[in-house]
Amino acid sequence: MESRKKIESFLISVMIPLFIGFLAGALTSNSQELYKMMEKPSFSPPAILFPIVWTILYILMGISYYLVIQSDSDLKDKAVKVYFTQLLLNFFWSIIFFNLQNYLAAFIWILLLIAAVIAMIVVFCRIKKIAGCLQIPYLLWLLFAAVLNFAVYRLNR
Repeated sequence: MESRKKIESFLISVMIPLFIGFLAGALTSNSQELYKMMEKPSFSPPAILFPIVWTILYILMGISYYLVIQSDSDLKDKAVKVYFTQLLLNFFWSIIFFNLQNYLAAFIWILLLIAAVIAMIVVFCRIKKIAGCLQIPYLLWLLFAAVLNFAVYRLNR
C-alpha cells in the first residue's frame, strides 16, 4: 500500500507542471503562428523545439518536487511555496508574451521567474541535492529564453 501511495504521489507531482504547461499552451494557442511571424534574432530556435524542451523541463520539475515533498526537511514548506511561486510565474509569462504581446513586460517577468527558480534550486539543494540539480537545465533554458525575449523586444518594438 505504501508503494502505491508513492507511485500516485510521483505521478501527481509530474502531472502538476505538465498540466500547467498544457494550460498555458492552450491559452496561447496562437503562439507558434505568432512566433513564426515576429522578427527574431538569428539564434532563435525553430518553434517546434519549444514544446519538446518544455515537456522535458516540466517532467524534471515534477521529479524534483516529488523528491522534496518526500523529505522530512524543515524546509519542505518553504520549498513548496517557492516551487508553486515559480510555476505561477512560469504560467503567466506565456500569456504576457504571446497573448498580450508585451515583450518588455515579458522580459521583466522572466527575470522574476529566473530569480524564483534560483531560489527554488537553492532550497531544493538544501533538502536533496539532486532535486536542485535537476533544475539547472530549467535555469539555463530560462537564461537563454530571457536573452531571446529581450532580442524579440528590441526587434519588434
